[in-house]
Amino acid sequence: MKITVIVPTYRRTQDLARCFAALQKQARPVDEVVIVVRDSDYETWQFLTTFDPELLPLRATTVSIPGVVAAMNAGLDVAQGDIIAFTDDDAAPHTNWLAHIESHFLADDRIAGVGGRDWVYHGKRLEDGVCPVVGQVHWFGRIIGNHHIGVGAPREVDVLKGVNMSFRRAAIQKLHFDRRMLGTGAQVHFEVAFCLSLKRAGWKLIYDPQVGVNHFPAQRFDEDQRHQFNPIAVVNAVHNETLALLEHLSPSQKLVFLFWATFVGTRDAMGFIQWLRFLPSEGLLAGQKLLASWRGRWQGWQTWQG
Repeated sequence: MKITVIVPTYRRTQDLARCFAALQKQARPVDEVVIVVRDSDYETWQFLTTFDPELLPLRATTVSIPGVVAAMNAGLDVAQGDIIAFTDDDAAPHTNWLAHIESHFLADDRIAGVGGRDWVYHGKRLEDGVCPVVGQVHWFGRIIGNHHIGVGAPREVDVLKGVNMSFRRAAIQKLHFDRRMLGTGAQVHFEVAFCLSLKRAGWKLIYDPQVGVNHFPAQRFDEDQRHQFNPIAVVNAVHNETLALLEHLSPSQKLVFLFWATFVGTRDAMGFIQWLRFLPSEGLLAGQKLLASWRGRWQGWQTWQG
């Protein structure tokens, strides 16, 4: 069984060097590393010219379109492994990462995807928390993530997380990440559509907290600056989530989802009830978040209809 690791990167060479160092230390050696680099990213291309080719079975491929979706798809187009694993340039897989991944795929031919926990570090501080509920899509469309604080035994989930996920080539075949996802960088929720496509086809997705990577969230060079409100970033994220769910839910579930999303929502994708909840503490900002969320829902609906 041959394993390819795909790493999209953009202008984060120090983080990439740490990722490469972790891949060199894998107990189960990686068979191929595909690094996907933007054509305009001179800094990373310069870094790759100085990297010792004896240290990793490295292949570089170029992408000209901004966004993680184009980079992931470019990696898929050239990857040669039976198992395709993905991680971010600002992550460092644990030493047994590939060994655990391979053991799951060897144990059950019905498994299409394996992912695990990303241990999130803010500087030297590890983000705290434990949660047994991970990667679930409720019947009415609410998505539960929590991949970074998941605990417990390996189990089936609905959604894996992009920083730590792998797929069986025979299961995904020619499946690609949805090019309709909005955003010029992170394209939040891009994994949802891909994972739910595999679930609809009858495959199993496994989340195992022992399949671990250390995650050091680094600077982004797009509209999504993680914890700072940006209306464009919110619209993009809510659009992507809405589009993925409308592709997956049944007709009756779609109606319930749209009602719930409009009138209830979540902290990150507000509906009317969430706006009322945060209005006393956030004031006008809560209103801006609500309008951006509603706009994202509407645009997601329009994209799905189109």
